[in-house]
Amino acid sequence: MNILREIDKVLAAFGNMRAMERTHVDTFTEGLIEDIDGDKIAESTDGQIYVSFQDLAAYEFLNISILSRNNIKTFKGGDLLFINSDNQEFVIESDTKEIESDYSNISNRWLTKVSFIITKNEKEMIVNRKFEKLYFKHKSKSLLVYQIK
Repeated sequence: MNILREIDKVLAAFGNMRAMERTHVDTFTEGLIEDIDGDKIAESTDGQIYVSFQDLAAYEFLNISILSRNNIKTFKGGDLLFINSDNQEFVIESDTKEIESDYSNISNRWLTKVSFIITKNEKEMIVNRKFEKLYFKHKSKSLLVYQIK
């Protein structure tokens, strides 16, 4: 495997774009991953979700950061689906429609940031963690993340 890395370094030195991409070390995205704003509210084998709240011009925003091994890319936005212990569902539609993950080749993870407009009741439910399961749905895919207790 070391031989292939050395070949990539030589090819990158001669200007081969694919070799340059394979040898590039992305410290910027890894720095963002290490310094994620907010509190971790959910985690599973699929990923982790961090939340932070922001109040702008009489609107309350929920900003989430999803750290996972999956690339999320869509132009139609996504939904957060909360399920409580009584199997009641509660959905919040994203304010961000164009969602694209940033990849870190250092830790082999994807970081995705999404914003949602929420009400005070929705914020209270999230802060008090009145849910058992949390899903992030986009396109026809969903990322299951369980609540941390």
